[in-house]
Amino acid sequence: MIAKKEPPYYNVNLLWPRPEENVLELIIPQNCAGLRLDQALAQLLPDHSRNRLQTWILAKRVTIDDLNVNSKERVWGGEKIKINPTQHHNETVYTAEPIKLNIVYEDQALIIINKPAGMVVHPGNGNWQGTMLNGLLHHSAQLEGIPRAGIVHRLDKNTSGLLVVAKTLEAQTSLVRQLQNRTMKRDYFALVLGHVQHSGLVNAPIGRHPIQRVKMAVSRNGKEARTQYLIREQINGCTLLQCSLETGRTHQIRVHMHSIGHPLVGDPIYGAKPRKISQEISKLIMSFPRQALHAQRLELTHPNTGQKVMWETNLPEDIDKLLLELRQYHINTSHTNNLSS
Repeated sequence: MIAKKEPPYYNVNLLWPRPEENVLELIIPQNCAGLRLDQALAQLLPDHSRNRLQTWILAKRVTIDDLNVNSKERVWGGEKIKINPTQHHNETVYTAEPIKLNIVYEDQALIIINKPAGMVVHPGNGNWQGTMLNGLLHHSAQLEGIPRAGIVHRLDKNTSGLLVVAKTLEAQTSLVRQLQNRTMKRDYFALVLGHVQHSGLVNAPIGRHPIQRVKMAVSRNGKEARTQYLIREQINGCTLLQCSLETGRTHQIRVHMHSIGHPLVGDPIYGAKPRKISQEISKLIMSFPRQALHAQRLELTHPNTGQKVMWETNLPEDIDKLLLELRQYHINTSHTNNLSS
């Protein structure tokens, strides 16, 4: 972990919770003056649904200056809000499972995980067990009181790399705000088909594919999506890119690279057959079993210290092995050509 001294920016004065009780405290800012309590909390805590917040208020889990109130109570700025959440009776209860997690860093506020390819982050769509969330609940019981066990962003099942998990409500709120304000930096290594000619920026909105609902696509009516990409290496019909997300749409890098004619190697949804390369190299590339995408670098403002912190990870073994084979084939081919000339 590398630390950089730089103060954080908060729109709301969040105070540290008591870790043993998982209590979140905050001060209502003046720009919320005149709002109902539930409206103010919905603005200040965007990661929690209005229904969840109202449920907490009705259950007397929210106080203003240590007094129980109803959701229609008005706030005028300066009030001290205390939230002690409980499990909503309609929420799905997930099971803690002893799943091995590659934890690269952990403190009172954060967990940084290097997720392997093949692991689902959050239960759903037939994957209700064996996910990273199930493993997190087993790793830390306090995550039972955090929405989605502290998960604030995701990686596709077959994308590997770094993820941050919040261990407190305050940390989760801070991290969600950083994602919304685009101050959290996320860099990926992506191996794509073809020789990309220039580094650049893809600025193209992404929405659901109009016909194939499991796919996303560049769409005029989609949500804003921006991906910067930097050429790191070109070899044997492929290009290794470093991609930086300015937004976080579903399948963003995969869709954007496909849209510029350079789909990811191994991508089962947006991929393509290699062209203008030897049969041996084509076979090697086509045999890669997943999208060659790895979340390599993560930088954020620590919710506790206010410092900029950063983590990096090496390429996973499967992508590294593919690159080595591509390089070795290039060397062997060049040597053979030199002997023939």
